[in-house]
Amino acid sequence: MDADRRIAAVEEVPEDGTLLVTLRPTDPDAVDDGEGDVGADEDGTPEAEAIITRAAGKVAAFRNYCQHWTDVRLDKDDGAFVRNGEVFCQKHGATFEADSGYCNFGPCEGATLESVGVAVDGDGVYLDDDAYEFVRLGPATRDGDGSGSRIDFTGS
Repeated sequence: MDADRRIAAVEEVPEDGTLLVTLRPTDPDAVDDGEGDVGADEDGTPEAEAIITRAAGKVAAFRNYCQHWTDVRLDKDDGAFVRNGEVFCQKHGATFEADSGYCNFGPCEGATLESVGVAVDGDGVYLDDDAYEFVRLGPATRDGDGSGSRIDFTGS
């Protein structure tokens, strides 16, 4: 695998949370700026976020926004809540299977998170999706947190 596409070591991806990464779309027009995971670098080039999950030995990656309200991020820089192999949207209480992104409970039940191709090679996780370039670990640069003022499931 190409060293430029290496994201992290497999053991850096928590089983009880997510690893947040910033990607650059190879086609900037393919990104909807209404999605909660979109920002821009200092030159104004669009950036998008992905969450990387590890459940039952499988590593997967998804764009970092909920399918119910796409302006809501699942991982707000400190890891999305993961329980029993499910990513939990703290805004709505929806749960998504960490290995497939399928919503099995909540207001967007039946929807699936937008996947980002990753592959495991040896002890590393690599970006395996030609629609993106790996930029860095951590969040995209943005003005707001994308969470809006709507009440969330945590009460805040």
